[in-house]
Amino acid sequence: MPDTERDPIRAQRAKIARWTLVANRVGYLLFAVAIALFVMAFAFGFKGPIVTAITVCLVVGSILLAPAIVLGYAVKAAERDDRERGL
Repeated sequence: MPDTERDPIRAQRAKIARWTLVANRVGYLLFAVAIALFVMAFAFGFKGPIVTAITVCLVVGSILLAPAIVLGYAVKAAERDDRERGL
């Protein structure tokens, strides 16, 4: 495990990794809520408020997930590169 207290770059990467993990979890949770709401809307009728809730969940989930996924892969690639170079 890298010593994040001595290396500010690794400390920053760890901080970004924590935030991307939270954003991923919240984003995927919002997608799950949107799916559940869609099933409810399908069963009970597509009324205005439930359609709005589905749309909001999908939009906010997408806004959270898009950068979180990219940054998560970037952090993993940087850590892998450091390990391969022996840093």
